[in-house]
Amino acid sequence: MPAHAHTLLQISDLHLLPHPGDTMYGIDTEYYFHRVLEHALAAHPDIDLILATGDLTQEPCLDSYRRIAEKLQSAGIPCICLPGNHDDPALMQSALNRGRVSCNKQTFLGNWQTIALSSLIPGKPGGRLDEQELRFLEDCLRACPDRYALIAVHHHCLKTGSLWMDTMIIDNSGEFLAVLRRYPKVRAVTCGHIHQVMDKRTDAVRVFSAPSTCFQFEPDSLAFSLDDAGPGYRIVYLYPDGSLETAVYRLPQKPAV
Repeated sequence: MPAHAHTLLQISDLHLLPHPGDTMYGIDTEYYFHRVLEHALAAHPDIDLILATGDLTQEPCLDSYRRIAEKLQSAGIPCICLPGNHDDPALMQSALNRGRVSCNKQTFLGNWQTIALSSLIPGKPGGRLDEQELRFLEDCLRACPDRYALIAVHHHCLKTGSLWMDTMIIDNSGEFLAVLRRYPKVRAVTCGHIHQVMDKRTDAVRVFSAPSTCFQFEPDSLAFSLDDAGPGYRIVYLYPDGSLETAVYRLPQKPAV
């Protein structure tokens, strides 16, 4: 870990199924969630916070969330979970609010804050930040004017270049970005959902994503297509001066499909 930095591990789009050993697109999603987490912890032993940015399950059930919670608890590191379009927030609140695992929406790390938002539209694949979420975001930023901020949300707020995926962008992303522009301490937005790596800028804010812990989508595609990139995760280093460094890491071997 670089000196004086706080280290975040972002994992996303676990897509756990109801029973251990169940597969999606021929991939045992739970097995690769475990492999990715274990790889990250071994390669980066000084992680301060885990962000799990949605689609933790594919078919939400209490047992799936309990298995996720058990594995995350075993890391011994605080973990924040937020919902994706495949998740059930009520079940998450029931199973993912014990010990070091929580659905807390605001977390402090030194002179940084992380703010976790829900972009879930029940029953829809796309995203939206409703009035309550935007108000919460602005309240956090206004209350902590001296803290740098990283925002975590499931859906993407900038286009990816994949036409089919960009139909699911946060549909009021303009409102969201307008809030961020009012607060110069906002340094980054990170998301999941897109199952590919994005790293862009809008004004002074860096916008990036984490790969899925299981299967990936082909970048810059017109229609749905799986990519051959392996499961992975993102590491983010947050520095006291408001700068950050980040990189994506993948398992040495991709899953066979």
